[in-house]
Amino acid sequence: MELRQLEYFVAVAEEASFTRAAERVHISQSGVSAQVRRLELELGIDLIDRAGRTATVTSAGAAVLDHARSALASAAAVRGAADDVAGLVRGALVVGMVTGCTITPLFDALAGLSADHPGVGIELVEDTSDVLVDRVRSGTLDLALVGVPGDAPADLESRTIVREGLVAAVPPGHPLAGLQRAPLADVAGHPVVCLPEGTGIRGVFERSCAAIGATPHVALQASAPDAVADLAVRGLGAAVLAASMVEGLDPRLHAVEIDDLAMPALLALVWRRTTSPALRALLVRAHEAFGEEPGQD
Repeated sequence: MELRQLEYFVAVAEEASFTRAAERVHISQSGVSAQVRRLELELGIDLIDRAGRTATVTSAGAAVLDHARSALASAAAVRGAADDVAGLVRGALVVGMVTGCTITPLFDALAGLSADHPGVGIELVEDTSDVLVDRVRSGTLDLALVGVPGDAPADLESRTIVREGLVAAVPPGHPLAGLQRAPLADVAGHPVVCLPEGTGIRGVFERSCAAIGATPHVALQASAPDAVADLAVRGLGAAVLAASMVEGLDPRLHAVEIDDLAMPALLALVWRRTTSPALRALLVRAHEAFGEEPGQD
């Protein structure tokens, strides 16, 4: 008994026609008929009644049909498990990360995947969040760590890593230096140094300014948070950054929490729904590395 014989029998039973079954399994009608006949001879029973205009299942065929379907499903499961192993042996992943964002749990997840499955090749690329999200959508990136304003893209799978507000990091002598909190309008009334357009932090700041009718004066921009902070230390503007980015930067900077933001800043992993065993293995490692997902405020 061969799997292809069971496949052809199930096709004839479900299509009620040798002709349509042959079209379904992509071989000749005579080939389907011959293989079903061989199965019948091996079992010693007729499975298909060929007397009428349609091919109908005999009572013996009806008894066999569910078992034939189960055997084919089991064979497909075996094939799928083998494909998963092969995918982890030969797989390759392209992972994106927003420029200048050093998030060690992502590196831990990549290292864990590499240790578990050394045959999986990993490529890491950096860019702005908007570009990374578009590349995930197009399939040229498998996974990306991005900053987004407000909500992760609804058309992608996602996991929020950080949900937080923004601060204006200012040097001594700046008009905001003595404050713990400041309205967004006051921050926007001074020159600011920002991350580039297309980043989540910049999107939160500019969308929030637009919501209150403010037009910020972006004096300079830089792609890395430490560069933004360094420019602020030199008095070139208030550094607009996420609260967590200021920790560990120049101690001369004073972080002023910005009120009245229209949305939080999110750092999130995004990916397309996938059957890639290599990506599934990386996601398991990422969920372990990042721990609990932050809740809504």
